[in-house]
Amino acid sequence: MVKLYENGKTRASIVREYDLSASALDRWITQSQASGSFTEKANRTDEENELLALRKENQRLKMENDILKQAALIMGRK
Repeated sequence: MVKLYENGKTRASIVREYDLSASALDRWITQSQASGSFTEKANRTDEENELLALRKENQRLKMENDILKQAALIMGRK
């Protein structure tokens, strides 16, 4: 769809011919122009990547904390 647009086909005719929403086509065009990719991962901002990394680290730390709590309970029983 993006290639058709880049080759000169009008946005309206693409939307009508392929039964797309105009916003979806606009998003694809923007993603293609920004990064050349349509994957979500390639189109994330630095802040979004940092947020995902921090969430992942937070989850890992919570899991480690739970393991340590369980180990402390086991050690306390002996």
